[in-house]
Amino acid sequence: MAAAESKTVHSPLVTYASMLSLLTFCPPFVILLWYTMVHADGSVAQTWYYLRQHGLQGFINIWPRPTAVAWKIIFSYAAFEAVLQLLLPGKRVEGPISPAGNRPVYKANGVAAYLVTMVTYIGLWWFGIFNPSVVYDHLGEIFSALIFGSFVFCIFLYIKGHLAPSSTDSGSCSNIIIDFYWGMELYPRIGKNFDIKVFTNCRFGMMSWAVLAVTYCIKQYETNGRIADSMLVNTILMLVYVTKFFWWEAGYWNTMDIAHDRAGFYICWGCLVWVPSVYTSPGMYLVNHPVDLGIQLALYILVAGILCIYINYDCDRQRQEFRRTNGKCLIWGRAPSKIVASYTTGSGETKTSLLLTSGWWGLSRHFHYVPEILAAFFWTVPGLFNHALPYFYVVFLTILLFDRAKRDDDRCRSKYGKYWKLYCEKVRYKIIPGIY
Repeated sequence: MAAAESKTVHSPLVTYASMLSLLTFCPPFVILLWYTMVHADGSVAQTWYYLRQHGLQGFINIWPRPTAVAWKIIFSYAAFEAVLQLLLPGKRVEGPISPAGNRPVYKANGVAAYLVTMVTYIGLWWFGIFNPSVVYDHLGEIFSALIFGSFVFCIFLYIKGHLAPSSTDSGSCSNIIIDFYWGMELYPRIGKNFDIKVFTNCRFGMMSWAVLAVTYCIKQYETNGRIADSMLVNTILMLVYVTKFFWWEAGYWNTMDIAHDRAGFYICWGCLVWVPSVYTSPGMYLVNHPVDLGIQLALYILVAGILCIYINYDCDRQRQEFRRTNGKCLIWGRAPSKIVASYTTGSGETKTSLLLTSGWWGLSRHFHYVPEILAAFFWTVPGLFNHALPYFYVVFLTILLFDRAKRDDDRCRSKYGKYWKLYCEKVRYKIIPGIY
């Protein structure tokens, strides 16, 4: 059950406190982040002063009301991505065996959907059919609509989990808050072919990251008649990262987000609202705060960022290739070292897994988080250090990944038992080699 998974990581008090705080504070934070970046010069102090002067009414004044334009943009985008997910051809890919013994099947057409989306969006602007600046101009209204609309969507998932679950990987812990927050179903689907988590996590959340990165770049061009090199570095690095994601999308379906976290507020609301608003925030800040880095510094940051993204990709590629070949491959020119671990599924069936202990995965158990955090720093640092808020995503990502590493370690310890102890003895560090 979802509740059981959370209790293995944190105490009940911490679990409830974190759930209630995220349910309560994340929605208004999204609006305050947007307002500060767009209307308060990126200054937390300026926003804080305004709220102190005007109190609750000031916050109400800040919160934009969802408009017909905002809803139209959201529904058009969501419908477009849903159609691409359903209709574009793709290779049949099987996910990992679930705790209940099920094996989900996916259609891997993420790269095609990404290319079609970007070409269409830029093409609409290039030929004067639609100006992406409209999205930026209505950004607050869009985020407001997403906050409320996604909350309703999570209620739908909760009800569906009770009344019409898509598989046996579902169930309730008899606590409405936990069921709503962590989710009722591991693999919810509409009909047979439309996977909800692939849509929320990949086709809406991650795709919106790329779409908004381009939007901010175009808005700066429309406003200033040019694109600052700081914005170019930020946009290129974000697009390289998102491109890497869709290239590797089938591998993502084996990660904790898809294979272990259920479809509830934590994952789905996060991907529908938090990703478009928080993950893109460094670019949002740069729209009105262009920085001229100079060619040399811009290239240094760009190369460093691309290198980090490549290392992050290569970490995932190594593990994916290791799994695909059942360990019969070369890692850094040598046969990989491994541990053969057995475990028991929820249905009582005994299975085996190979745990990779060489290459990047011999440095630490979650080394791939190091270049991911550094990549986020490199696409944020073009804005320099006049304000701290643009670095919120870097701080948030660091906390998220360190917590995820703990959750994954606890889950694997519960799953593999003595084999995980052997693995940890061989790969001593969780994330940062030699330190942690």
